[in-house]
Amino acid sequence: MSLLVIGLSHRSAPVSVLDRASLSPDSRIKLLQDGLAAEPATEAAVLTTCNRVELYADVDKFHAGVAELSTLLARHSGVGLDELTPYLYVHYEDRAVHHLFTVACGLDSMVVGEGQILGQIKDALASGQELHTAGRLLNDLFQQALRVGKRAHSETGIDRAGQSLVTFGLEQLAAGADVGTWAGGRRALVIGAGSMSSLAAATLARAGVAEIVVANRTASRAERLVAILGEPGGTGVKARAVGMGAVDAELTRADIVVSCTGATGLVLTADAVGAAMGPVPGDREIALLDLAMPRDIDAAVHRLGGARLIDIESLADASADAPMAADVDEVKRIVADEVAAFGAAQRAAHITPTVVALRAMAADVVTNEITRLEGRLPGLDERQRAEITQTVRRVVDKLLHAPTVRVKQLAGEPGGAGYADALRELFDLDPQTVAAVSRADRSEAADRNAVDLKNRGRV
Repeated sequence: MSLLVIGLSHRSAPVSVLDRASLSPDSRIKLLQDGLAAEPATEAAVLTTCNRVELYADVDKFHAGVAELSTLLARHSGVGLDELTPYLYVHYEDRAVHHLFTVACGLDSMVVGEGQILGQIKDALASGQELHTAGRLLNDLFQQALRVGKRAHSETGIDRAGQSLVTFGLEQLAAGADVGTWAGGRRALVIGAGSMSSLAAATLARAGVAEIVVANRTASRAERLVAILGEPGGTGVKARAVGMGAVDAELTRADIVVSCTGATGLVLTADAVGAAMGPVPGDREIALLDLAMPRDIDAAVHRLGGARLIDIESLADASADAPMAADVDEVKRIVADEVAAFGAAQRAAHITPTVVALRAMAADVVTNEITRLEGRLPGLDERQRAEITQTVRRVVDKLLHAPTVRVKQLAGEPGGAGYADALRELFDLDPQTVAAVSRADRSEAADRNAVDLKNRGRV
């Protein structure tokens, strides 16, 4: 089985295509379920952000996997396969691992070095675990990606190059002015209460806005965000929660609007924004930041006098000219080292069931020979029988120790997968026994992951 990733991002596709290809929560679930049901795949995970959609799978056939999973991605995204295909990228085995580790470090982000991607990778892993589509390979892969991303941020200065998409967007709205100076004393409307909207609200509060209004379809989530903003020792900003039905009224009072929801249609039309700005064009100014994919705010808002709209497309254009940090090269070295280590660990783990089966066969041989000896020498007492048994086992262990240790080392090297086949042939191991050990290992790993997920839920 081998790792395959198929996806599209701001680097491979125009924002207009990304906008249409974004997946709703229900579509992500169906894509995971159908991906696992596809014949070439035994595991599946979906990573989605505001500027990428990626499907990861463990497949046994490369070409069949690419064809089947591309079709599923097109079907659930709603973009025709013929139109989607030119923008898709495909990575396989070590290149797929390298891609995810690069993504986890923020090197493939629209804003290089941003750390929000780690939360999105964690969400992708949690979804795969909850739906039982992520098995040993994808669990190991995504957990290692999280560790690699954290290592990159702790061991290098990549954070100096990176910032959140929220901060970058607000800087673009401020048009070169200090964000705190620009936003200070203004009234802000935040539409949505997810992770991106929460970050936007916290960033605006730190920037010194006079008031934040949080609008969300689920009132409890908006109220929870407002409560966090008003906690003792927090930002101290004046904040209140409203329903989505109050957005039009709040628009008439807002100076800054940030929207990031999971809606499939527009949340703010140009007509609604125009009406909120009053009858005389240019009499009032309003700054809007759309971080949603698909977009929340009508692109036609650009044409309204006094309105300034920054969306994913304009952020992509602006980020293309952003300077890269000197630490990027160091992060790339970390990624390369971690990819090599992950590949070696996976190859070594692949041979473990064969080694276990070999030792089990050796133990059976010892047991059978001791039983045969007892039949030929019935006069042996318990002490003699125990000494002979221990001696035979020690001889077998010493004979197997060096080759089994060495074969695990060799299996961890590139091209080492063939050593498992060689062991099975040389010792005539029963394939069913090896398969049984593999199934037991996968079951144990699944149990551990379930416990980890349950514990994380408690926290």
